[in-house]
Amino acid sequence: MERFQRMKRLPPYVFSITESLKEAAIERGEDVIDFSMGNPDRPTPKHIVNTLIETAKDPTAHRYSISRGCHELRKAICDWYKRRYNVDLNPETEAIATIGVKEGMSHLALAVIGPGDVAITLAPTYPIHAYCVIISNGDLRQIPLNSGEETFFEKIEKTIKETWPRPKLLILNFPHNPTTTVVDEKFFENIVVLAKDHKLFVIHDLAYADLVFDGYKAPSFLQIKGAKDVGVEFFSVSKSYNMAGWRVGFCVGNKTMVSALTRIKSYLDYGIFIPIQRAAITALSGPQDCVKEIAETYRKRRDVLVGGLNKIDWHVEKPKATMFLWAKIPEQYKYMGSLEFSKFLLNETKVAVSPGIGFGPYGDDHVRFSFIEDLERTEEAVWRLQKVL
Repeated sequence: MERFQRMKRLPPYVFSITESLKEAAIERGEDVIDFSMGNPDRPTPKHIVNTLIETAKDPTAHRYSISRGCHELRKAICDWYKRRYNVDLNPETEAIATIGVKEGMSHLALAVIGPGDVAITLAPTYPIHAYCVIISNGDLRQIPLNSGEETFFEKIEKTIKETWPRPKLLILNFPHNPTTTVVDEKFFENIVVLAKDHKLFVIHDLAYADLVFDGYKAPSFLQIKGAKDVGVEFFSVSKSYNMAGWRVGFCVGNKTMVSALTRIKSYLDYGIFIPIQRAAITALSGPQDCVKEIAETYRKRRDVLVGGLNKIDWHVEKPKATMFLWAKIPEQYKYMGSLEFSKFLLNETKVAVSPGIGFGPYGDDHVRFSFIEDLERTEEAVWRLQKVL
């Protein structure tokens, strides 16, 4: 590894440590209640699966696709945006299918970021938001999301003005993983003005658009006037439609950025298996009752987990969105840090969570729960935690 320059900038993946411990416990026959990975546990809706099955029976669907996705899928993506956010998009120039958001974002960063280019991300953040910059040999600046008296927007503005060379790229994610922070349209309006003033490209990850609760609605960056002039937005069918393993996402917005991603992907892949693309079209264009049902499932799990933790004096607040709970480590265990605390919970209670340090700076005093266990198992987890905490 020492001979591979790019690998020197990639530290060991923190989550692999707790994942190995969890797997070892399961192999020993221990009953682990797993809140660690944001991996939907419910099946993909039947009407989507049926489209996959029927299309897979067609031998002409077994051939290569194209890396940017078939026209029908790109049109379904644009139609979805029009219905959801009243955003007009051209399927030929402003939309591209990706093999999940991680693949798309990684390759877009590789296309637009070069050595010495500066990119700004949140801290803490979903790892690929930061490491797509590192992998592209860019210089990373991370801004603390929830600390200090300044607003997050003020921190972004200050960082841009104090950074030289001037940042080229700003990567955002709201509703936010892992902290569950949400924003309103005014925030995005300010971001568009800021990006235009400083000639900054923007990437926004809208993965949790549909997992919203208590009346909150997540805005799209692209619904802001002028947003397409400065940036793109990613979305994935993984969470909204329980299609995590299917690996279908898309990038829409700024023509120049979409074109750059299209060009680099044309060298790297032949796109998504056609039956999966057809199933994604069904997901985006078909009945949306399943999306509401999925969000309601997570809301119920959220309420049970949050209510249970508060009853045992682990004080947490209800998130307005995402499938996560960002929980500050109880004061008496804060000295451990998130990795050792996660190990402690796994060893003592057989409850698995994600250590906050795995999401980068400013995350080490938290752990993340994912709402991926049913109500009964969630109640069982709270009972186990109560015995120890």
